[in-house]
Amino acid sequence: MEGSFVLPGDEVGSAEEFVPGECTYARGGVIYASTAGHVRINSKVRSAYVEPKTNAPPRLCRGDIVVGEVIDLKDSLVVLSLAFKKGYEGRPLSDEEATIHISNVKNSYVKDLRHMFSLRDIVKAKIVDERQMRLSTSEEDLGVIKAYCNRCMASLQKRDGRLVCPSCGSSENRKLSSDYGTGVI
Repeated sequence: MEGSFVLPGDEVGSAEEFVPGECTYARGGVIYASTAGHVRINSKVRSAYVEPKTNAPPRLCRGDIVVGEVIDLKDSLVVLSLAFKKGYEGRPLSDEEATIHISNVKNSYVKDLRHMFSLRDIVKAKIVDERQMRLSTSEEDLGVIKAYCNRCMASLQKRDGRLVCPSCGSSENRKLSSDYGTGVI
């Protein structure tokens, strides 16, 4: 079965022999493909999964790291338009929005979200609830990875833990990822 090409609904393996992996689901003791691709077996964890051969958006699960753009700020919520899931950069997410509640921004008290995020910021976050698409940036490597000046829209540079605009000299605060400005996701 390994290496064979399957379509959604095709049998991938037995649930007695394997656990369902990425792009599969189990029903009635049988593992089925949820997307078109090649069957792969991970012998270490005894899982059967499908390596997609389509450009369909990946399935989002709790614990996944995603990247998105801030499109709206409310009093207690940040709304992101998701771009992609880490590890699946070539398979963009389409029309997927998610929120970061003020309690999930960092591990300390946050008084005002506008001091943590701004419109057009690019944010790296972890999914904490895939049903309601709630995200968290509380870990050190999560948060804003690219930001723009609120005055002149130039790309901000990190200096001494703050963001400074090279064009107009404006200084701004954000909930920065430890990867800010490195291009690392």
